Amino acid sequence: MTDSRNGFSLDAYLADLAPLINLDCGTRTPAGVARVADIMTEKYEAIGWQVVRHQFADECGPCLEITNAPGASHYDVMLVGHMDTVFPEGTAAKRPLKIEGDQAFGPGVSDMKSGLLSTWYALKALDPAVLAGLKVLVCCNCDEEIGSPWSKEWLVEKAKQSACVLVAEAARPSGDLISARKGNAKYRIRFHGKASHAGSALAEGISAITELANWVLAINEQVNLETGTTMNVGVVQGGTGVNVVPDFAEAIVDLRFWSNDEAAAVHERLGFMANNPFLTGCRVEVDRQTFKPAMRPNGDTEALMALVEAAAAEEGIPFNWLEAGGGSDANFTAAAGVPSLDGFGPMGGGFHSESEFLLLESIAPRIRLLTRVLTKLAR
Repeated sequence: MTDSRNGFSLDAYLADLAPLINLDCGTRTPAGVARVADIMTEKYEAIGWQVVRHQFADECGPCLEITNAPGASHYDVMLVGHMDTVFPEGTAAKRPLKIEGDQAFGPGVSDMKSGLLSTWYALKALDPAVLAGLKVLVCCNCDEEIGSPWSKEWLVEKAKQSACVLVAEAARPSGDLISARKGNAKYRIRFHGKASHAGSALAEGISAITELANWVLAINEQVNLETGTTMNVGVVQGGTGVNVVPDFAEAIVDLRFWSNDEAAAVHERLGFMANNPFLTGCRVEVDRQTFKPAMRPNGDTEALMALVEAAAAEEGIPFNWLEAGGGSDANFTAAAGVPSLDGFGPMGGGFHSESEFLLLESIAPRIRLLTRVLTKLAR
């Protein structure tokens, strides 16, 4: 399939996509992420862009800082995509890129190798006269699937140097783009009691599991379905034997929220509870392991949304704005006060599963949409 409006060839696109799918590049497989970085570096350097590689930690792959305006202190737009997936080593060999009818399948096919590739296609398709008046920064990070622990500060720093941020995660199968995303956090809570014999010295013990049980009930009481602040105690463990008062227990808790203020209140409440355990003598440790603030639009974001809507109308691409539950790097850039929108990759779904798919007919239109948006930003 060829799109006569921009010379797009689906066969050529899929040939470019295959090497990005047919390799293991889970976040914890840094060599695979580095290979994705090599492929994208080669593509951007082939169209004359500068690529700077950042290695933030030995445990992760590299990040790429790509621009058509080397040395710039401010950019008109920052485009963001991640090079890692959630899949373990061996997945690519079991499930390489496969085309069935109007869909493509494979690990990371829509989350988000197609978004990475389509960003390059859109920039390559820009009129050189337009590009001459547009300072673009492309940031490809290595660790989004685990919350961007190593790249987050870099992404926020670069976002603050940019007028706006567009993230090329997949558009939804409906075609919707994303104007807001829930924030999320993960807590590991450890309970330390005192072991004793459950038969002959029950009163001498302090049950870590009893303390945990009280916390589960207290956490459930903090759920507010009306405002969208939800907490789920998803994993618990503890105890060594039925005849032993347990001296240790642990819970993993998921927090989701639309209000960053409510998330801060929950965090403060958990800290208060840790300092005031239900059982005298019990010790509680609260560790917030990951945190993504909620992505909420502001006035400048609404102006950017209007620009995107106009671009979509000119291209004849219908869509709605979606408030999504899952997080992305747009959460961080929006929380930094930079107008941020998401979902500029081709349409797909089934993320993080064997059923992950990419809608082939959406690839060319979504490249055209991003190209049109960038052209409008240049004006």
